[in-house]
Amino acid sequence: MIRTGIGYDAHQFAEGRRLFLGGVEIPHERGLLGHSDADVLLHAVADALLGAAALGDIGQHFPPSDPTYRDADSLALLATAYLLVVEAEFAAINVDATIIAEAPRVLPHVPEMRRLIADALDIDLTAINVKATTNEGMGFVGRNEGIAAIAIATIAKRDGS
Repeated sequence: MIRTGIGYDAHQFAEGRRLFLGGVEIPHERGLLGHSDADVLLHAVADALLGAAALGDIGQHFPPSDPTYRDADSLALLATAYLLVVEAEFAAINVDATIIAEAPRVLPHVPEMRRLIADALDIDLTAINVKATTNEGMGFVGRNEGIAAIAIATIAKRDGS
């Protein structure tokens, strides 16, 4: 049994916050506002994996109302979300994700993002793709008010069914 899930996340920029994308801290004058470290890419990937396994979303498993997750490392959240997928007897086949941002420049950081995601999911690096695009000046991303990410994940039942 093969399943596919889609994840989306967006956060607005905030002064005084560090910027994390794909588990990588990226030098930038502003970070993203959120209860955890606000890593939109990892949140989108986690939601895609949970969605593929019909396990809800990260908000259900790591609610922003829970102080436990205040400033949480999204790589740890992704690994925990994936553990739920594995406990449901699924394994990740691949992930394809897109970061949507006017700034900062993401491309130099993509190899490390891919490596961190592959490690968190215990799958081959070739099964992870991360790319970036702008919003061509349109909407909140185009006005440089925040960053969004979308991801698709494919999983398969581990028993082969």
